[in-house]
Amino acid sequence: MIIEEKMLRDVYCDLLIEYAKKDDRIVVLDADLSKAGGTKKFGTVFPDRFFNVGVAEANMVSMAAGFAEMGKIPVTQTFTPFATRRVCDQVTLSVAYTGLKVIMTGSDPGIAAELNGGTHMSLEDVALMRNIPGMTIFEPVDSVQLKSIFPQLLSHKGAIYVRLFRKNATKVFDEGTEFVLGCGHVIKEGKDVTIISTGIMVSESLKAVEMLANDGINAELINIHTIKPLDEKLVLQSAKKTGGVVVAENHSVINGLGSAVAEFLSENHPVPVKRIGVRDRFGEVGKMDYLKQILNMRAEDIAESAKTLAKKV
Repeated sequence: MIIEEKMLRDVYCDLLIEYAKKDDRIVVLDADLSKAGGTKKFGTVFPDRFFNVGVAEANMVSMAAGFAEMGKIPVTQTFTPFATRRVCDQVTLSVAYTGLKVIMTGSDPGIAAELNGGTHMSLEDVALMRNIPGMTIFEPVDSVQLKSIFPQLLSHKGAIYVRLFRKNATKVFDEGTEFVLGCGHVIKEGKDVTIISTGIMVSESLKAVEMLANDGINAELINIHTIKPLDEKLVLQSAKKTGGVVVAENHSVINGLGSAVAEFLSENHPVPVKRIGVRDRFGEVGKMDYLKQILNMRAEDIAESAKTLAKKV
């Protein structure tokens, strides 16, 4: 698989600059991580529309709500744990409860925090944001998907949480591929088992699909880039066809994408569901390959779970 030359954080910042040149409502707020998060360049181009609030994330969200109330399109940026668990009350009351439009960016989700270790390894961010009424959660796989969805983030009404991998993403989609916020994307059609994945787990799922094909199992692979609201129609359609679903995510298996899929299917079309993710534990220091191995989040783990559900087995 090809690793993209440009970090996803830089793609994101370049998009902010591109659209800010056309829309003076866009402002960026950063919690003293502009270099790490990639927004420093925006501050250079638009010094009057960039606000480094320091290590004061709750205040940053409250300021963003104020900007939104004034008709601006505020975008906040910090590491994932500080974008969610540290500011949950402000996100809930100042942004979501008041129905304001704020785009909140959390970088290095889950095990992508790597050497920053367990304190920075937020494995519950989706769970926190998913429970907030009206919240939209978007997690791009690569730069192609991010570029396609980005203008939709700006035009979407209501609060949005962007779960952004900071470094060089694995290229999955061809240039020009179009995506729609709120709609899942079928990467490969199949009939024996469904694999649903998001973020960095999509590339692992692609490897798993190849492994399964070598065993004669025709897996369907769906990328759910919008974790909330879930594309229920697509999930239901695939589950009815295959009869079994594996969900792979870079998050706790508790109240993440896997939970969303399992909850929906249990009420509408009960089928076996297996979840690949972190199982009720904290993270630790390590590179992603190591963390995927010890947390059973590799392609081999996805394939093994899929085999137990596949119609051919």
